[in-house]
Amino acid sequence: MKVFRIMSKAEKNEKAGSGRPGTSKAEGREKLSPETFHVTREHGTERAFSHPHNAEKRDGMYGCVCCGTPLFSSETKFDSGTGWPSFYAPSGDEAVGEQDDRSLFRRRTEVHCAKCEAHLGHVFSDGPEPTGARYCINGVALAFDSEDGNSDTNGNEPE
Repeated sequence: MKVFRIMSKAEKNEKAGSGRPGTSKAEGREKLSPETFHVTREHGTERAFSHPHNAEKRDGMYGCVCCGTPLFSSETKFDSGTGWPSFYAPSGDEAVGEQDDRSLFRRRTEVHCAKCEAHLGHVFSDGPEPTGARYCINGVALAFDSEDGNSDTNGNEPE
């Protein structure tokens, strides 16, 4: 009798060597800080109120720290009081992907980068208008490119 293990999409890409940025664990461990690797590749969570992006007020674009894909505009950022950067909408329809997350004995919707599948955080239905969504995102999963020309890659090597 054969037993088959179902692999996640990220595991399949890594095994196949898809060449997608930040997909392989070896590449991620080289380019990302340990905390960023834990959050984006092992579905971890940073401590609330621990990252500067939570209090960031400048105009700009928040992108994926692993591959650089633009994810959230500062125009959709709001203070949710949760301790994590929160947005009411992604930068475009194809920016983020979602999947069911049943960890921690509850049902949530996980949010990941649509390009490289880096774990970003979760989306909830208690956000402000116009969408009613609250994308609660780990700051270490984001690189910030401000309109004043300054960028912050969280101490990770850019692609």
